[in-house]
Amino acid sequence: MTLLGFLDYAGVAVFAATGALAASRKQLDFIGFMFLAAVTGIGGGTLRDLVLGRAPVFWVLNPTFILVCVSVAILVFFTAHLFESRYRLLIWLDAIGLSAYCVMGAAKGLAATGSPTVAIVTGTLTATFGGILRDLLAGEPSVLLRPEVYITCALAGACVFTAANTMGFPLYAASAAGVTTAFAIRSGALIFGWTFPRYRTRPGRPPEDIL
Repeated sequence: MTLLGFLDYAGVAVFAATGALAASRKQLDFIGFMFLAAVTGIGGGTLRDLVLGRAPVFWVLNPTFILVCVSVAILVFFTAHLFESRYRLLIWLDAIGLSAYCVMGAAKGLAATGSPTVAIVTGTLTATFGGILRDLLAGEPSVLLRPEVYITCALAGACVFTAANTMGFPLYAASAAGVTTAFAIRSGALIFGWTFPRYRTRPGRPPEDIL
C-alpha cells in the first residue's frame, strides 16, 4: 500500500469512528451507527471528487471504504461505553482525521489539476466536510462554531504539503510535514484554546426587527 493510500484509509477510518461516537452519544441503533460512520468517513472525499469532476467517486470505485466504515461502526458500537468522555475522544479523533485527510485531499487535487491553489482548496474541503456533516446530522455543536481554530488547521496542513511537494520534497517528507502541521495547530487549539480575533463591532439584528 502506498503512503497516500494509507492516509486515505486512515482518514476514512478515523472520521468514521467520530461519526459512530456521535451516534453513541445520541444512543442510536446499529443502523444509525453505520449511517453516521459512513457519512462522516466518506463525506469529505465525496465532495472532493465531485469538485474535481471525478465520477464515479472514490468509494464507488473501491467499496472497501464502505466496509471500513461499517467495521469501525461495529467496533465502536460495542466499545464506546468504555470511554469516560466520548465527546473528548471524538474531538481528538477528528483532529487526527483532519490531519491525514487535508494531505490526502491536497495530493489528489494536485494530481488531478496540477494547481497548488486547487490542491489547497480540495485538501481543506476533504478534511472538514465530513465533520461538518456529522455534527449537523447528529445535532452536536458544530466544530465550525467551537471557539478554537479548526478550518485553519486543515488549510495550514494542505498549504505545507502542497508547498513541500511543489518544491520537490519526497512524498513521505511532504506528507509528514503537512500532517504534523495540521495536527500540531489543532492540538494547540484544543489544549490552549487558540483562536482568531472575533467580529465584535456590530452584532446582527434579530430577524423580527428587520421584517
